Amino acid sequence: MPWDYSKGKSESYESGEKTGEPLKIIKFVVKVNRGAVRAAEYVQRLDRIPIQMTTDRKQALLMGRYTAEDTIKSIQNSRCTPELVSVTVS
Repeated sequence: MPWDYSKGKSESYESGEKTGEPLKIIKFVVKVNRGAVRAAEYVQRLDRIPIQMTTDRKQALLMGRYTAEDTIKSIQNSRCTPELVSVTVS
């Protein structure tokens, strides 16, 4: 099965379907809802206390699943509801 490194895809075909499709990388952002009054916020930085938040999703910190789950555990309380949002990175 020859591999074309310039295109990132395999040249071989099995039963009419392409093989060697590039994998999609999935990262996560943490979305925090603090009630109906405020807009949803996303985690922007983790190295500070309190954790820095932003309302702009493009500025949100992309992280792996375990880091995102740990972040949710650390900011979860009765007033805010954090959730995982998956993002496909190409």
